[in-house]
Amino acid sequence: MATQERLWIDPAEVERYVLELAQHGGDGTGVRRLVYSPEWVAAQDLVARWCEEAGMEVRRDAVGNVWGRLEGTEGGPSIATGSHIDSQNPGGRYDGALGVIAGILAVRAVRERYGRPRRTIEVVSLCEEESSRFPSAAFWGSRAITGRSTPEDAENMRGYGGETMAEAMRAVGLDPARIPEARRNDIETWIELHVEQGPILEQAGLPVAIVNGLPSIRHYVVRVDGRSDHAGAMPMDLRRDPMAGAAEMISGVIGTALQMGRPAVTTVGRMLVEPNFPAIVPERVTFTIDARHADPAQRDRLYAAHEALLREVAERRGLNVSWEITADLPPCPADPDLVRLLEEVAAEQGIPTMTMPSGAVHDTQRMAEIAKVAMIFVQSKDGRSHTPAEYTAPEHAAAGIQVLAAALHRLAY
Repeated sequence: MATQERLWIDPAEVERYVLELAQHGGDGTGVRRLVYSPEWVAAQDLVARWCEEAGMEVRRDAVGNVWGRLEGTEGGPSIATGSHIDSQNPGGRYDGALGVIAGILAVRAVRERYGRPRRTIEVVSLCEEESSRFPSAAFWGSRAITGRSTPEDAENMRGYGGETMAEAMRAVGLDPARIPEARRNDIETWIELHVEQGPILEQAGLPVAIVNGLPSIRHYVVRVDGRSDHAGAMPMDLRRDPMAGAAEMISGVIGTALQMGRPAVTTVGRMLVEPNFPAIVPERVTFTIDARHADPAQRDRLYAAHEALLREVAERRGLNVSWEITADLPPCPADPDLVRLLEEVAAEQGIPTMTMPSGAVHDTQRMAEIAKVAMIFVQSKDGRSHTPAEYTAPEHAAAGIQVLAAALHRLAY
């Protein structure tokens, strides 16, 4: 195969797109852009406009995903790319959003250089990847595309503010009864560009990585029930203190991941205390556990150790413990042929890369249920993400988009 001519993505233009999108929900150097909020709606409107300007036909599906489509001359299943624009609360300007911008700029670059493709290319801006408004709604947009979201889910799923997903959808003109219409069975290939969210590329001095797999993840919401008492009058040895129990549980599950070593990780990122007053022994503590591992056998060991520890601490302290598993995804290998293609086009474009697994989970894991998948990572400064301190240099972002554009050309033209 002849060496592919080099494409050009302007770093200054990438940064302009990032900053313009960040105006919707902007919060200092970061964003607060929760799904179905006014800020999110305005951002999706901007994405739709950009897709049209790039020469694509635009539509919105039943859950609010925005699709841009560059129709191929031969029809058949699509080659798709994109990511999400909802954020953590607060989050950074680049997480998810850069993948949407990358798809638009990559499609524009190949359309302007090569004209209409043989194969249809689509760009999608997905909704509620982060589950930052609805705790059990991770990958809501990609779940709908793969047929995993239902009207019943929307009616029963409650957000941190008490509203249901269905209520939030209706508030922006979406009908939860139509959620099944978002399902797709005509996407053959999916490539997602994303910021790395870790330090590996920066430590290696490289702008871009090709991702060969994604880890398992399990999310727990753990509830520890004890007894509320006076903070002074109740002796320590007679207390059933769920805060003390939760503290031991939290220290224990994090310690388990440390003992297992890389790539095992466990995070406790949210805690609710009831009644949450200084002079009262709490009645109840609720906290989250996010546990991940790339190896299936070690994943099961990690999960089992966490659950055994929760039970042991509760029994010893006279507490009641229960938990709900709100997300549970297995490891997801990337398609080997697609990984090789990305490695090849990166070399042809003169962009140095490495091949690595992802430490984070992404919509790609859902899209793998219906398509061949792979990912492109771009360097994250200091490995920071899920924080307003998140930053990716424009030249690194442009290099990743150049690889994406070259891959789309190879696949679609």
